[in-house]
Amino acid sequence: MGSVISSLQRPNFFVAMDSPQGNFVRDMIQTNKVVIFSKSYCPYCSMAKEQFRKLEVKAFVVELDHRDDGNEIQAVLGEMTGARTVPRCFIDGKFVGGGTDVKRLYEQGILHKYFQ
Repeated sequence: MGSVISSLQRPNFFVAMDSPQGNFVRDMIQTNKVVIFSKSYCPYCSMAKEQFRKLEVKAFVVELDHRDDGNEIQAVLGEMTGARTVPRCFIDGKFVGGGTDVKRLYEQGILHKYFQ
């Protein structure tokens, strides 16, 4: 019988950056001003989305838990950003962080400068 910790660990996924999921992530980041890779039930994802709503900025949201290839996309994001956690937020093709990062950018008055 495994330990509680081992039973909670998620499998590691490796996805090549030139896979369909890698191409999808790059395309979404390049063709949308704001992209949030999210999970619908995640409070940090809701936190990130709320900051853009307050600025009345339309974000393109990819809900990974609603996609069959969500784990693979998350693996691509892990390779690109150094972490698999969600949300992964991009503005103008640049990774700007997760939920607390985006909230901090909003509170410091930095986030709105991307949209002036």
